[in-house]
Amino acid sequence: MIGLVMDAVLMLLLVCAVGFGVRLERRLKVLRDGQLAFAGAVSELNEAAGRAEAALASLRAAGQETDLLHDRIVRARELKGELERLIARGGDAPARTSSPAPAPTPVTRTERPAPIPARTPEPAAPTDRMAALAQRIQALAGPAVAEGRGDVAAIVRAMSANPVSERIPNRTVRAQDDDLFAA
Repeated sequence: MIGLVMDAVLMLLLVCAVGFGVRLERRLKVLRDGQLAFAGAVSELNEAAGRAEAALASLRAAGQETDLLHDRIVRARELKGELERLIARGGDAPARTSSPAPAPTPVTRTERPAPIPARTPEPAAPTDRMAALAQRIQALAGPAVAEGRGDVAAIVRAMSANPVSERIPNRTVRAQDDDLFAA
């Protein structure tokens, strides 16, 4: 009889152990599911970090391009001031016969162009202003330049005579500046 009681107690303990094992299995399953979800979140975070790095790199590149564009704008303003001074000086001078145009004075970054007195003529169309500018530069270049594309050639010569473009060390940047000002 004692053997029977001992078998019953042992069976009861085995049933309790099986119930505890089932309960433990459920908790482990929830833990494994949470671990898989965490691994998925980590991989998504890694992808987002990669996209953020790429965006930061493109932002840095855009910042460098902005700096380059700012330098070009500064140089273009210097050229504009130089051209305005040449035009103002050429409009007051008598017509030249065959003397070469004087070399432009180099403009440094610290030097600001002298303000040109504002004229208040009637507003002209942009094409009229460009034609007037081309005629003034043509007059500065002398009578040796032919009509038609000579206007463009005189403008290009006047713009390329600026020593600011010679200070650019990078060959590709200089070529881009030539393209920018030749158009």
